[in-house]
Amino acid sequence: MTVSELHRYTLANGLRVVLAPDTTSPVVGVSVHYDVGFRSEPEGRTGFAHLFEHLMFQGSESLEKLAHFRHVQSSGGTFNGSTHPDYTDYFEVLPSAALERALFLEADRMRAPKITEENLKNQIDVVKEEIRLNVLNRPYGGFPWITLPPVLYKTFPNAHNGYGGFEDLEQASVADCAAFFDTYYSPANAVLTVAGDFTVDSARELVDKHFGDVPERPRPQRPSFAEPAPDSEIRADIQDKLAPVPAVAIGYRIPDPVDDMDGYITFLVLAGVLADGDGSRLQQRMVYRDQLVTDVSAGCGMFGPFEARDPDTFTVTAMYSPEVSVDTVLATLDSELEVLAATPPSAQELAKVTARWAASLHKEHDRLVSRTLALGSFELLFGDPGLVYELPARISAVTPEAVSAAAKALRPDSRAVLTVTPAGGAE
Repeated sequence: MTVSELHRYTLANGLRVVLAPDTTSPVVGVSVHYDVGFRSEPEGRTGFAHLFEHLMFQGSESLEKLAHFRHVQSSGGTFNGSTHPDYTDYFEVLPSAALERALFLEADRMRAPKITEENLKNQIDVVKEEIRLNVLNRPYGGFPWITLPPVLYKTFPNAHNGYGGFEDLEQASVADCAAFFDTYYSPANAVLTVAGDFTVDSARELVDKHFGDVPERPRPQRPSFAEPAPDSEIRADIQDKLAPVPAVAIGYRIPDPVDDMDGYITFLVLAGVLADGDGSRLQQRMVYRDQLVTDVSAGCGMFGPFEARDPDTFTVTAMYSPEVSVDTVLATLDSELEVLAATPPSAQELAKVTARWAASLHKEHDRLVSRTLALGSFELLFGDPGLVYELPARISAVTPEAVSAAAKALRPDSRAVLTVTPAGGAE
């Protein structure tokens, strides 16, 4: 993993800045993370955070529609954005000579994106088509990130469909968008990250030039989204006309990474012990020995680890034969968890898992775009971008006894079980 010296400061308008210089290649990454995601959407406006992400690419008060695309691509760069439970990010990766161009583009739309009736209608149609493609017309569409939360959680912020329902999307107005921008897209609610080939002094000068005069607005107070864990097993089923075989997703609550990062990391390691690789326990038991499932996986977070604050979810998902009952799958999972809870994994077994995790983190964060986005999200969510560099060591420090205790915490009487049942061929 490339480890850069981090420089952090805050502009007068409240924008937090993270600079991570790295002169090994003539490339720069720029990202802006806003502290708003699915969980911040108001009731009756499901999918609004994602819709607004689309609108941020539709021009600004000083740039016409598609200008952002043209300026980045003509510089030989790439760009994108994504919406998560607790934040929305935007990024560019370009040759280092184009750093000022990327900073100008991000500052320009932070001031005033072009929110018009035409742009809004167009992007509502785009998002609806995306939902058709990725959810409605795809086997297991939205499984489990859309379909499991309403079973495990009860409050609207945690349980609702972040992709959005068509009716809610169609009712979105320009006034709604303007209010959403004014509330959540202030500099004080954002983190700017610059990583790659630059000098700190030159980057600070450019950041101040382009972002320093973005008008200050109050930072919205983030409400607590905490809610009690289930006190019993909760089950639900979805009939899916496109699914060829049954599937199950099991969801458990896990520690808050903000208050207990090491506890959270322990569950990440537990997921590796259970399902990472052919030698993992669930793969060996469920896939090869008992031949109950064709695929099984486990992990932290609906989108992956370190994507959200509390509450977050530990998931186990599996595809299984119609001849196998879901109770058999669940009983086998519980059996493996009980064995692990009673007898910690060996040092050798744990070392394989932690080494694989450390290697994957080193590989991922050697990519400039991944490193830039990780530094920004860790500053936003946890207040410490340097945690990105500490992860391999902290994962390697997880003990067998801690993994055993984490397995014991995944109880049958405090989980959600969602099944997907094939409902015949598509009409």
